[in-house]
Order: sequence, then structure tokens, then C-alpha cells
Amino acid sequence: MDEKKRAIAELIAFYQPRIGHEIHVGPWLEIDQQRIDKFAETTGDLQWIHIDPERAIKESPYGSTIAHGYLTLSLLPYLTESNHPDFFPQNYPGMKYRVNYGLNKVRFPAPVKVGAKIRAHTQIQATEEVKNGVQICYLLTVEIEGQEKPACVAEFLARVFP
Repeated sequence: MDEKKRAIAELIAFYQPRIGHEIHVGPWLEIDQQRIDKFAETTGDLQWIHIDPERAIKESPYGSTIAHGYLTLSLLPYLTESNHPDFFPQNYPGMKYRVNYGLNKVRFPAPVKVGAKIRAHTQIQATEEVKNGVQICYLLTVEIEGQEKPACVAEFLARVFP
């Protein structure tokens, strides 16, 4: 067995006992109006429910502005701490690089009101060998502090290569 095939087999074996289990809970992050406004400006999504606090208090069913669902989604690297310098060697032994392969499914069950704190829970769903690497399917659930329903639930696919 060549070195790359061995690294692939070892990574899959590394993850097998973790499938179906939570492997990480990220830090809390407060979502403030400034972050929402910057995201709105960057994406061009200037809907009042996100950027007009006075109108949102009066007209929104939430009583305040809310974060864009895609803002929550875009924060997943921070919330999962997957870009922390220690993350890669601890989670992908024998691998050299990782690519974001995409998402299978994304849902936004509950809004993130301005001032709310959110954090991500990471669970391993599956691993499989793909051409020259390993695909890992993570279930990411973004919790809202004090709320029953999550802000976001997403199946994220990463591919890692030796």
C-alpha cells in the first residue's frame, strides 16, 4: 500500500469511532447590529428586517432586527474553530490540505435576534474515500443561547488530502 492510500485508510479509521458523536462545541459569539449591517452592506441584502432597528421593533414579528441566515452560515468557520491553527493537525492526521466541498442541506429553524449569542456544535455524520482523499460529512448545529430551536442546521462536506 502506498503512502497516500495508507494515510487515507488511517484517517477513515481515526473517524470511525467518532461517527454519530459530537466532537466539538465552539465559543459563544454575540451578534451585534454592526456585524449585521456590515454583512448587509457586503452582500447587498438591505432588507429592513436586518438593518432598520426602529422599524423592526414596530413591524417585525421578532421585535428587533435579525441576522441574515447566510450571516450565520458564513460564521461557521469561526463558530466551529475549524480555521484555528491547531485544528488541522488534531483532526486530520496524515493530511496536507482541506477543501470546502459544499453543503448537502441547510435549514434556518429560528431567527438570530440582534444581541443574541450563538455557538456551533459539530458532529461527525460519515466518512468515505474519494479520489485521492477523504470526504467527511459534518452535522453542524448553531445553538442560540436560551432558545430551544437552533439558528442553523447544516450538513457540511469537507475533503482532505494527503
